[in-house]
Amino acid sequence: MARRKSTSHSISKRNPTGRGTGAAPANNSTGELRIIGGDWRSRKLRFPDAGGVRPTPARTRETLFNWLNFHLAGSDCLDLFAGSGALGLEALSRGATGATLVDHTPALAKALRDNLRVLKSTAGEVVCSDVESYLRQRNRTPFDIVFMDPPFRQGWLEKLFPLLDEQGWIKSGGWVYVEHESELPTPAVPGSWHLHRQKSAGQVTYCLFRKAIDPE
Repeated sequence: MARRKSTSHSISKRNPTGRGTGAAPANNSTGELRIIGGDWRSRKLRFPDAGGVRPTPARTRETLFNWLNFHLAGSDCLDLFAGSGALGLEALSRGATGATLVDHTPALAKALRDNLRVLKSTAGEVVCSDVESYLRQRNRTPFDIVFMDPPFRQGWLEKLFPLLDEQGWIKSGGWVYVEHESELPTPAVPGSWHLHRQKSAGQVTYCLFRKAIDPE
């Protein structure tokens, strides 16, 4: 994941990395991210410095994927505000069978597609769209895991939590990972979501929620 600075000097986004061999695409990129685990471990990918995207610390990513360790294999993931794609690509490296990466910046979307080609992966789908517009109409099956690291201090989580729930984007028993500024409390979540893990590091608080399992 890589962080994207907002206009109020806050951070929030993600970073990428890859598998196998092959050079990173030449996109006049100025950012680099290293995948830290799985089949593509230690692969380095580049992404353009569009929208102030900056990598999330490797330690934070390692903590997240330790939390999800037993739930990644065979999962279908959604990476919102994908930026450099670090979370979605890391999930694919660690055994997810699919990842949809959504970002509204054309240069970042192009870099994500290029990096998937470098990794020789057909398991990732890139959607160049505003996240709120994307979530307003679900036209596919729900996801097992949703990653969400929006720009800070713009009220995104308060808007998107209800959309994720009302539009049925998350499977029964699915997971939602969220990052937000530590200076603010975690916004209220839908009643079916339960906090599984939470940790703060500097300016960032990161939380993992689980959606309740539907009764038989």
